Amino acid sequence: MQLAARHPWILGVMLLLAAAEYLWHRRRGGTYDARSAAASLGVAVGQFAIRPLTAIMLAAIFGWLAGLAPVSLPADDWRTWAAGFLAVEFAYYWFHRASHRVRWLWATHAVHHSSSQIVLPSAIRLGWTEFVSLGWIFFAALILIGFPPLVVAVLLGLNLIYQFPLHTEAVGRLGPLERVLNTPSHHRAHHSSEADYLDCNFGGVLIVFDRLFGTFRAEPAQGGLRYGLVHGLESANPVRIACHEWLRLFRDMRAAAGISARLRVALGRP
Repeated sequence: MQLAARHPWILGVMLLLAAAEYLWHRRRGGTYDARSAAASLGVAVGQFAIRPLTAIMLAAIFGWLAGLAPVSLPADDWRTWAAGFLAVEFAYYWFHRASHRVRWLWATHAVHHSSSQIVLPSAIRLGWTEFVSLGWIFFAALILIGFPPLVVAVLLGLNLIYQFPLHTEAVGRLGPLERVLNTPSHHRAHHSSEADYLDCNFGGVLIVFDRLFGTFRAEPAQGGLRYGLVHGLESANPVRIACHEWLRLFRDMRAAAGISARLRVALGRP
């Protein structure tokens, strides 16, 4: 969301879409959890405050890695951007999948899944500890094979912006596009806390890697999925939302006997 912060018009479009979605919920007589939406905005404020420091540290690391890369693809060549799109999408798929399968990464990513309602403000409910959870290593690998840091950063930013309108129930299925693209329908299944839909649909812009690697699940035709965390989180406190899974993780690590057992907790499944 850093890219959106640098371009106020993007934020303006997001706010307009969120307002339109709110009116859609009101007109159809549905429930809209304004308290949860406000909590998402509070989490986003904290994320925007922390993100510049994270960006500085990652820029230094990625710049250093770019100097180690055996080749450097030209940033002014459209082929670098075309290949970069697929490379970033591939890296994002595995980063996202690992964020659901490895508890250390999940401690940050759980923040995004903590809302029990899928509405547009929940798209910006993002964790504050992305540097500590080390998910950026997946994208650092792209730097080492020759993609310029600028290309990776811009394409990843666009990837995340694309996902903003996926967090809604106001858009139904999109026909043939569902075969290739990540859509609101696919992303609703991803956010479900029901057993049959846990750990699915990890793509950013595309859904093809989920289909290829067996992690695709179609949203049920009747809808009605339950969203949020399996264990639930009844809090509108942004600090608690951002930190709750780390506290659970450290509690379980402290209860484990020995270093190897604690590592198994940290690197095991959530």
